[in-house]
This record gives sequence, structure tokens and C-alpha cells, in this order.
Amino acid sequence: MVAASLSPRALYEEVAELLRQRIFNRELEPGSWIDELKLAEQYGISRTPLREALKVLATEGLVTMKVRRGAYVTEVSERDLTDVYHLLGLLESDAAGVVATEATDAQLRELQALHQELEAAAVPGSEDRQRFFAVNERFHMQLLAVANNRWRDQMVADLRKVMKLNRHNSLLKSGRIEESLREHRAIMAALLARDSAAAVQRMHEHFKNGLEAAA
Repeated sequence: MVAASLSPRALYEEVAELLRQRIFNRELEPGSWIDELKLAEQYGISRTPLREALKVLATEGLVTMKVRRGAYVTEVSERDLTDVYHLLGLLESDAAGVVATEATDAQLRELQALHQELEAAAVPGSEDRQRFFAVNERFHMQLLAVANNRWRDQMVADLRKVMKLNRHNSLLKSGRIEESLREHRAIMAALLARDSAAAVQRMHEHFKNGLEAAA
């Protein structure tokens, strides 16, 4: 890939997104050293925008900078997972409570449509884990968008980036997709019933169970 193929936005931002996706796709494994010279050569750029990109990823928690050793893909510890899931559970449970009482009928229909996509991705015999993972994220992002609190959205976005370092492993555990789908059904039922307390509780349980599967 050469610099000419990158989009017009700031070069370091484009490089950060390329590296972010490589980390999420496990092309760059947790704990692995990031070879700056090799990447700069691959992308046809100098090390300056690459280093700026790595600083961005470091602020997101995806990259760890070590003195005199360079940059490494962050390894998520058990404590990290516990902290991240705890905070996500608080933030997204609160959002679910807001959506249950304040969402329009049209917005609830949009969430229901995404839930149906989740159901389709989890059909026994034709289960599509990657699709389930992608639609699941879209559902949570849409719920947050409906709840409409940009500060919460920003915090959740950062936390979810760290969670993604381990999330694929949690979905590979036997029975987790089916369990996650049942949890989503309960969340959706509470939202459609406009039961704020139940929506908060069901979302909290969803993240509690997600942590148990991820640990």
C-alpha cells in the first residue's frame, strides 16, 4: 500500500485506522512488537505520521509505548477486562433505561430490525460468528445513539475498542452466541414494553455474563 492510496484526511489518522483494523483482525497480535520501519515501508510513508498514529492508538489503549523498546499491541489483563466490562455495563445499562422511556416507536422498530439480524446470524447450522459480532456492535451503537448523550458515547467508544482486543475470544466459547442472543431478546422485550427498570437490569446482566465468557 502506498501513500497515494490513502484518503485525503490527515495521513496519521488514516494510518491509525489501518492499524486499528489490523489489531482488531488479529493481524497484529496482542503483546506483539510493532515494527515501525517495516510498516512505514509497507505504507510508503515516513515514520513521522506512523508515530503520530501510534500515539492516537496509545490514547485509545490499543497500543502500549515502552521506553527505549518501542510500541506494542496492548495485552488485556483480567483486571482490564473486569474494569472495562464494569464501566460498559454501567454506561449502557443507563442508556437502555433512557431508550425504554424516551425512544420513539420508529426508533424501537430500528432496534427491533437489528435484533432480527442478530437472530438470523445465530440460526443453528448456519451460524455466522463474524456477522453476529458486527450486528451486535451495531445494535449497541444504535441504542446509544437513541439515548443521545455524546459524552457517554465517547466513553463507550473508547472502552469498546479495548474490549475488542478480547471480544472475539469470548464469542468463540461454546454456547456464548446462543446465550448472548437470549440476553438480547430479554433486552429487546424490556425496551418494547417500555420498562426502564427491566431494560437497565437486562443490560447489566448482559455485560456481567459477557465478562464471565471473556475472562
